[in-house]
Amino acid sequence: MTKRILFVCLGNICRSPAGEAVMKRFAQEYGVDMEVDSAATHAYHVGKLADPRMRSAAESRGYELTSRARVVTPEDLDPKRFDLVLAMDSEIHAALHGMRNGSKLHIRMFGDYLDDHWPKDVPDPYYGEDDGFGEVLDMLEEGCPIIMQTLAGEDIFEGEFDEDA
Repeated sequence: MTKRILFVCLGNICRSPAGEAVMKRFAQEYGVDMEVDSAATHAYHVGKLADPRMRSAAESRGYELTSRARVVTPEDLDPKRFDLVLAMDSEIHAALHGMRNGSKLHIRMFGDYLDDHWPKDVPDPYYGEDDGFGEVLDMLEEGCPIIMQTLAGEDIFEGEFDEDA
């Protein structure tokens, strides 16, 4: 059964398209049937590709960011549309909750899937230094397998990450 995930950030040109690309690659590599999309809470960059700095950082790790920015819709927040909607930070999380009437249990923070080593919010690298784009990718590469494992409901990584292996 196809699992559907939506990553949401402010402009849909840094964090959420990177999340989309990382999750798609993990799903493909591990054979998990998954539909992955990304969107923004603000229409600053609608129709544009991801920020060139994020595309460059992602390409250096083998990810291709091809989606174009779009704004999240109320229909996107219906649990029948997406099984999981992932807000990249607490402001985005609050905005999504404000848009949705009814059940909001499927609207979560990406940071909910990271251990205490990481910040709760995925930092927006847009106005920062270039190393911020790599930090976002580090967080995504840490959290996406946990999310995929949770949604798949089975041990898809059996033996993959054993430190003794």
